[in-house]
Amino acid sequence: MPTARTSKHLASSLLALALVASGCSDGGDDTSASDRDDASVVAPATEGTEGGADRSGGETSEGETPEGETSEDETSEDDDGRGQEDDGAGSPDGGFGGIPDVVEEVEPSVVTVVTDAGSGSGVVYDENGTIITNNHVVDGAGSFTVVFADQVRTPARVVATAPLLDLAILEADRRDLPPATFADELPRVGELAIAMGSPLGLEQTVTAGIVSGLNRGIPGSARITQSLVNLIQTDAPISPGNSGGALVDRRGQVIGINVAYLPPTAGAVSLGFAIPSPEVVDAVEEMLETGQVTLAYIGVVPAAITPQIAERFRLEDTQGVLVAEVEPGGPAATAGLEPGDLVTSVAGEGTGTVEAFLGILRRQDPGDVVEVELLRDGEERTFDVTLTDRPET
Repeated sequence: MPTARTSKHLASSLLALALVASGCSDGGDDTSASDRDDASVVAPATEGTEGGADRSGGETSEGETPEGETSEDETSEDDDGRGQEDDGAGSPDGGFGGIPDVVEEVEPSVVTVVTDAGSGSGVVYDENGTIITNNHVVDGAGSFTVVFADQVRTPARVVATAPLLDLAILEADRRDLPPATFADELPRVGELAIAMGSPLGLEQTVTAGIVSGLNRGIPGSARITQSLVNLIQTDAPISPGNSGGALVDRRGQVIGINVAYLPPTAGAVSLGFAIPSPEVVDAVEEMLETGQVTLAYIGVVPAAITPQIAERFRLEDTQGVLVAEVEPGGPAATAGLEPGDLVTSVAGEGTGTVEAFLGILRRQDPGDVVEVELLRDGEERTFDVTLTDRPET
């Protein structure tokens, strides 16, 4: 996460959620929550003065075992409670005593990304110099340098970006690199999680915790960016500069790309987030092939239901997402949705928040037909909406 760039103050301490990279820009108005546009990106925890002290986000983690030590319980069973197995990293499966082996294996694949706006982290994707990082790490910057674990520094250029996913691809001027291994499925809640990156300019820093939750959306983040949905939550400490770095499991597989944390000023203790590896790999492969990512589009601007909105629209139920705008000729308009509708579920999943609404859509593909349940003038209605490709903006 970038170090030298100071970001604008976000509207609230909660939304000063440090996206873990420097050189990020903060957001604008409620229209940034639209599935149409994501011009403003909440800066993941980037290194530097960005966001002030709120970006420091918890330096310690409860429950860690000192390096090299293993508790009695950990020697008898792994973090999934299934007993000892060889995890391929030279240590009992899931035991914290195996962290040094995992770090030794993965460290050569984790890099520091330095820009003229700050710094963040990145992960080697292939041996030909392809580096994955967050879009907010490179957004607005003009020059890029990748610092490898052996301290070799090479220039790099941006190959492709996906702001709505907060992902970017760099190509470094170096070959024969050791690529990381990316998990092809989501981890289990409770599994070991190791965060690797360069927080606050401290290269090759390692913190550890567990996977705390899956399919998380950061509350209130949709006012600034649509990228913070369907995330892995972890209590492995993440700080400014960790953006774009690796979240790793006990086998040395990258399970996510670190993207954000909630700062202590929001009352949080070790609440960090990462983009899941399956989503990362799918997006990167598509970007390498076509230069962009195809995402499903419904054609509405969703808004949170506040007490004021509920009173104005005479809504008895505030559990849902208000349709603030409908794109003329878009999928929702074609299906019959109207401004003022209160969406309560999409594809059978509840839409209690804008983040939940966006997360459900993220899991769909263009061409999918989703059932949208809503309230209109107090009456329950159901519409079938055929999602399309997101139009170019």
